[in-house]
Amino acid sequence: MGEEEKFTNAVTHRKLAVELFNHTWDLMEKKDRTTEEDERMVHAAHASRFHWGEVGEPLNLAVGEWQVARVYSTLRRPSSALRHARRCLEIIEESGITGFYRASAYEGLAKAHSVAGEREKSEEYIELAKAEGRRITDEEERKVLFDQLAEIPEYG
Repeated sequence: MGEEEKFTNAVTHRKLAVELFNHTWDLMEKKDRTTEEDERMVHAAHASRFHWGEVGEPLNLAVGEWQVARVYSTLRRPSSALRHARRCLEIIEESGITGFYRASAYEGLAKAHSVAGEREKSEEYIELAKAEGRRITDEEERKVLFDQLAEIPEYG
């Protein structure tokens, strides 16, 4: 494979990863999803993560895992939500990523544990997310994090 072809493939993977991520997010925010749209959302999230796996940095991989976990939490599928939320945190920890993205990894685990009916574990990760979140200097990122935490029944 020539350099030009590798570059073209990288550009294609990146473009698809972003478009599928955004499509997944649009489906997650849709109020009255059909069963078919639920499954499309699962497949789009996994496809986005796949394409990031081809060209992304650890942060992209972690965010991809976070989104897959969020999809499964949204659909109330705790075992898959927990699996991907744990993988997100592993990538974050291995890469030394802090701030918003580490706090979001904790939020993803809190949400997944909540869906699993594991209140104490959910509360534990909420506290970790809040502690990390208080160190976030970007006001918009901090607001996004705390808004997402507020969606978890154990928050507060």
